[in-house]
Amino acid sequence: MLDLQRTLNSVRNDADWVNLRLVTEKTTWRMVRDEKTDRNHVSFDQGIMVEVLVNGHFGFAGTTDLSEGGIKRALGKAVTMAKAASSQKVHEFSLAQRPTAKGSYKSPVVKPLDSFSAKEITDIFVDATRAMKVSDKIMNRAANTMIVETEFQSASSSGSEVHQNFSIVSTDFSATAGAGGETQTRSDNGGLARCLQIGAEVFNRASILERAKRIAEEAVELLGAENCPDTAMDLLLAPDQMTLQVHESIGHPLEYDRILGDERNYAGWSFVKPDDFGKLQYGSKLMNVTFDPTISDAMASYAFDDSGYKATKEFLIKDGVLVRGLGGLESQSRLNLPGVANFRSASWNRAPIDRMANINLEAGSTKFEDMIASVERGVFMMANKSWSIDDYRNKFQFGCEYAKLIENGKLTKTLKNPNYRGTTVKFWNSLKAVSANRETYGSPFCGKGEPNQVIRVGHTTPYCLFGNVEVFGA
Repeated sequence: MLDLQRTLNSVRNDADWVNLRLVTEKTTWRMVRDEKTDRNHVSFDQGIMVEVLVNGHFGFAGTTDLSEGGIKRALGKAVTMAKAASSQKVHEFSLAQRPTAKGSYKSPVVKPLDSFSAKEITDIFVDATRAMKVSDKIMNRAANTMIVETEFQSASSSGSEVHQNFSIVSTDFSATAGAGGETQTRSDNGGLARCLQIGAEVFNRASILERAKRIAEEAVELLGAENCPDTAMDLLLAPDQMTLQVHESIGHPLEYDRILGDERNYAGWSFVKPDDFGKLQYGSKLMNVTFDPTISDAMASYAFDDSGYKATKEFLIKDGVLVRGLGGLESQSRLNLPGVANFRSASWNRAPIDRMANINLEAGSTKFEDMIASVERGVFMMANKSWSIDDYRNKFQFGCEYAKLIENGKLTKTLKNPNYRGTTVKFWNSLKAVSANRETYGSPFCGKGEPNQVIRVGHTTPYCLFGNVEVFGA
């Protein structure tokens, strides 16, 4: 194992400050389709990012050459970059944006990932796809997992030493049914939404087989269902769909680098303005949203961000009012606004930027059954199928896999091709009820930045009831 402190002492040059961030990552894919092994693949990635502060500007250079000479060359490149950029800098940075951090973090794991062999996982997935064969109308059955084991180590010339280990498992099970030229797909919570920091305990055969059979039955059921009506009515969203709703219409618009315009060329801007903090009624008084990287099993939990800023739970929206944004210490300094510890990089070859972590809608006090009972006419949607939202994160349209009509306080007929649309502030101000129970999901594929970097995010969300939302079918 590379001794970062010793390496730091041996390569240190005339930079005002130096940080070394070593990232080691192993990713394993297992996939079974129609009871046959489709993919068994393992990849390994390791490299080091050298970061410097020179003339009030940060510079970065990454390398896979972990020799002392390789790291020295990367350090020289980082210094050159920082000096060149410092003459055009938009802000004067200092070590206030790189606090001294000491500590560690490790994902909560009940069963180590190596306690299940590749064959054992494959056998469970073969049985899962077999369980999906509930009808001759089932055309395709798939089960897959992505297992990620990541180690972040960093050390700086100001005395920081951080060591963080992440164990992440994403699973997905899907079944496609077809008849009369029509196909319908049902998945386990809308694709790779079941993503957690967890161990091999996630591969629970009984639970997996039960879920696999259910989604196949629902795929067949959708073939004979009516289309979602085109109208405005109450909309009840399940936690797996609320995951994407929170991600797109809260997480992204509150990222400070979007508000500053840094991301406008690629990922877009935001309708939120700096003056909105503390004033904007983002949603109804039932809306309470937190940034919380301390949730034990959520996808994006950690102890420190990549600047060394300690991660703590913070309210972003309190009683519907926007109070805080998603910005690390650099953006906080530029905007003179409070932020959070969300300055994160995807790996050793990317510089940190403002990213979501765990963005959560806090639980309410209403029982799920009471939410349904309160609706005279509405629709209950679950599991994301498609999404579209404009560059300002304002106008949006989402499609779901599966829905139920709500009539006179009861779930009645199944609906296919359910969609809804709205604008962010109006939509969240129509929030009528929030359930007392929540579920945790996430995404391993949130893209942003130039060059692009894909990062993992988590969301813990309840069932939510919205009033007078425009819904429509295919």
